[in-house]
Amino acid sequence: MSELDETRGLLDRQHHVLELLAGGASRAEVLGAVTLALEELIPGSRCSVLVLDPAAGTLHHGAAPSLPPAYSAAIDGLSIGADAGSCGTAAYRGTAVIAEDIAVDERWARFRTLALPHGLGSCWSSPIRGHDGVLGTFAVYHASPHRPDERERRLVARFTDLSAVALEHDRLYGALGESEERFRRVFEDNAVGMALTDLDGRFLKVNDALATMLGHPPAALLARDLDVVLLGADRAAARDLLHRLADGAAPTGPLEVGLVRADGATVQAALTVSLVGAGPSRHVSLNVVDVTARRAAQRERTARREAELAARVAEDASRAKSELLSTLSHELRTPLQAIIGFAELLGTLELPPARRDAALGHIDAAARHVLDLVGDVLDLARLEARALPLAPEKVDLGALVHEVLALLEPVAARRGIRLRTDLPAGGGPTAWADPRRVRQVLINLVTNGVRHNDVDGWVRVAADGAAVTVADGGPGIPPGLLDRLFLPFTQAGGSDEAGGAGLGLALVHGLVTAMAGEVSVDSAPGEGTTVTVRLPVAAPDGSEITAPAGSDVAAAVPGPGVRSGRG
Repeated sequence: MSELDETRGLLDRQHHVLELLAGGASRAEVLGAVTLALEELIPGSRCSVLVLDPAAGTLHHGAAPSLPPAYSAAIDGLSIGADAGSCGTAAYRGTAVIAEDIAVDERWARFRTLALPHGLGSCWSSPIRGHDGVLGTFAVYHASPHRPDERERRLVARFTDLSAVALEHDRLYGALGESEERFRRVFEDNAVGMALTDLDGRFLKVNDALATMLGHPPAALLARDLDVVLLGADRAAARDLLHRLADGAAPTGPLEVGLVRADGATVQAALTVSLVGAGPSRHVSLNVVDVTARRAAQRERTARREAELAARVAEDASRAKSELLSTLSHELRTPLQAIIGFAELLGTLELPPARRDAALGHIDAAARHVLDLVGDVLDLARLEARALPLAPEKVDLGALVHEVLALLEPVAARRGIRLRTDLPAGGGPTAWADPRRVRQVLINLVTNGVRHNDVDGWVRVAADGAAVTVADGGPGIPPGLLDRLFLPFTQAGGSDEAGGAGLGLALVHGLVTAMAGEVSVDSAPGEGTTVTVRLPVAAPDGSEITAPAGSDVAAAVPGPGVRSGRG
């Protein structure tokens, strides 16, 4: 055979092997074609391919069409090593091993009794290399001792490379097949609804769980659009999710949508999407979890909590109403009894002018107390309803403080309490507030400072910008009362003569909060009490305000926004 003819024959055989690979032939068929092709090119040879199991370190039958089946079966599972014949040694060392005469080659000492009875006199084995190392061995046997020439070496090298291609191809597509099988099982057997769609949301594959969830046979959904099973209100959001995914955006958390079953019922579902594949083969993987029962349970829990909260609120409101009525009854009964008693006294007895004037004074004081109490209760009710009328303007705090101290001076003098302030009577600090309500706040705070004070004590009023402080040198407030200080009808303690209905500080908090301000208290037993009222700051021209930091403009009733200091 001429060299040209041999080259053509070699190319024809290589082409045949590659056609087998491209056509999806089995590994055994491809390797068999490789070994037979070489046997045709090397007369008298018998070839085999053994495949390495790297984990076990053993060689296993790949193809040996001309070797005795008994011999192939005997060496199947051969462990590789330094003296494991030609094939086991070549795989172990990663180099070609030529045993010209099996009968005398030391590496065949343990295996010559297998080979010689089958007419195998020599064996030349080459490692088949892949990307990750040795894949197996390609062996050429002769019946008698033999040493390969240069031509045989070139041919064996070529067909060893073909064997490597066949084994790599088998590994790649075998792994791909296993992966596809795993995906198929996960997809079809998953209890979660799953589907594959194109980038426009058209169903390409649907598993039984999703079909059952939607009440459609899988075939009825194929080639139909996702919009078919989505509630109209959710279609735009799902479409936007698919478009963003197609544009390269990272998958986001589940999108909750409503799905329409074949029977018209609605299923609440959590939709998770991810992109699979690349280029024109990109598809969307959908995971669909039915959350209808979960959402129903959540709604039931929410409704139960809201009902329990409403019941507690109703109970608290009922208890508060009872307490309010009880307290008002007590607070109103005393002055009303005084009014009635002195009125009867005036109507039944002829009193001297001095006693008559005293009785009228008691009636007037009691009536004013009732009027103040009713006014405070009405103001608290308006604050709670957020209906308190306010007329904010630029307020001169110094002028208001002097006015309030002058009004309360007689009350303080009766207990020996000294009222002090360093503020100017005009042109001092200003705030943006309702002057009538600020006066009401100051009267309540200074009155509290006088009532809950030691005899011959002091009350000092100061201002820093729009922040007004009312401090006293009294006994202070017990720690247990600080958190309840601004609740209606809560007494802070003090002298036995202090009196009061316990509405003053609650009203202070409500009025200040309604004016976009805030109140804080700093007190401890034996160290006196300081109440700070922070009001909005008036702009220089009085045209706008700046709310104090941390103010809660919306809150207008006692509760959040009160800050306690010491204690």
